[in-house]
Amino acid sequence: MNSTLFLTGFGVYVVFLIWLGWFVSRNQKSGEDFLLGGRGLPLFLVLGTTVATMVGTGSSMGAVGFGYANGWAGALYGIGGALGILLLAKWFAPVRMLNFMTMSEELAYYVGANKVVKNVVGILIFIASIGWLGAHILGGGMYLAWIADLDMNTAKIVIAAAFTIYVVIGGYTAVVWTDTIQAIILFAGFILMAVLSVEHIGGLDNLYAAMDPATTSFLAIEKLGIIPAVSLAMVVGVGVLATPSFRQRIYSGKDVSTIRRSFVMSGVLYLFFSIIPAVIGMAAHAINPELNNANFAFPYVAATVLPVGIGLVVLIAGLSATMSSASSDAIAGVSILLRDIYIMFTGKVPSKEKMVSYSRFALVIVIGCALLFALTSNDIISYITKMISTVMSGMFVCGMLGRFWNRYNWQGALATLAGASIASFAVMFNADWSAFWGNPCIPSVLTALVAGVAVSLVTPANTVTKEEAKAILDAERNAMEQSETPATVGKPALAE
Repeated sequence: MNSTLFLTGFGVYVVFLIWLGWFVSRNQKSGEDFLLGGRGLPLFLVLGTTVATMVGTGSSMGAVGFGYANGWAGALYGIGGALGILLLAKWFAPVRMLNFMTMSEELAYYVGANKVVKNVVGILIFIASIGWLGAHILGGGMYLAWIADLDMNTAKIVIAAAFTIYVVIGGYTAVVWTDTIQAIILFAGFILMAVLSVEHIGGLDNLYAAMDPATTSFLAIEKLGIIPAVSLAMVVGVGVLATPSFRQRIYSGKDVSTIRRSFVMSGVLYLFFSIIPAVIGMAAHAINPELNNANFAFPYVAATVLPVGIGLVVLIAGLSATMSSASSDAIAGVSILLRDIYIMFTGKVPSKEKMVSYSRFALVIVIGCALLFALTSNDIISYITKMISTVMSGMFVCGMLGRFWNRYNWQGALATLAGASIASFAVMFNADWSAFWGNPCIPSVLTALVAGVAVSLVTPANTVTKEEAKAILDAERNAMEQSETPATVGKPALAE
């Protein structure tokens, strides 16, 4: 596709997103309006933003690229993501009733609103948000560089700047509206690409003939091995269950029923969708087995098999999906920065009058940090799996133990987080272990689980009730709307 045509179309689209950001931001008055959409998002917006994030960077760049090299293994990304979102609906949708603002609040709540756990988790989630955001900038930058023939680092900077503008203007409401529009276009575009790409190469027989036979076995297990295959699906599922941006959707939804229904619908759609990236990846391999980077398979097929007009729309939607995923993680990172880390270092909360302006300034900082990370890497799947295993496996186990085991305490939570990271680094720095497991997720989760249970059992039980923990967190959060400091809040709520 002509690079000038694409850049012109992309520029027009970004201008539209900026206008939309301005349009939906007109009535924003508080931090909750800007960061959580006023906590009243309806079903179609929660569904749209969830689908857009799931059919975002991971699918358009990572899963299609993985399918290019490993055939049906490209479906593992979608299977893991679908199972993750379905379990999130079943296990964690009810936390909407507790009015959390950040995931660190939620995990601290499970262990008596312990400040040490809240601070440690806040820092980890902030790092995780920047990590996810960096992955999306990386994917979008690679995409734009290939389509528009730009320098890779220049493309990453353009992507970061493009979504920064409309998110800074419109906040979370702009994110969910743009996500919903992009989800419809991208979902239809993916299916059309799969059909036309198979037709382009002359049918499924030619698709299989172009691939290593091991890659066309069931989920390419003959090539990957059963443990690495399970590990890949698991790392994606764990990522969904522990990703701050998915929790943000729970906290911002209208009610538990709305969240649960939207997540179930998203999970079912994504489960059926999971084979599409694998088909597109294999078709790209059949058309051109000599691509210099498998991550370019998606834009390559779109530019090759689709009519120019449709191809332009799908390519822009695909690039926009990476920006949608990025903007969700940027908002999650800012929520953590202002709700948890700001208090940690200043001893007070931002005032109500300054929350929106602080949020916009913090968005620039968060996206800038993520851009620095993205400038150092060019491998999406490796980037995502290592980051999830190291930072997020422990948070996943923390959430599970806290949600379902009353004996869990703050000492166990810290042991969980430490155990996950130690196990992940141990696997990453041992070539034999890495080859056996595929990625560090399984040993990381198992180590975190054992460490959390063992330490909780040998240390004193938590004595703070769930009601008291909620009152402590509610008081801190209310201070953001009342311009009070932590020293003056908390006592009235506990005394009632």
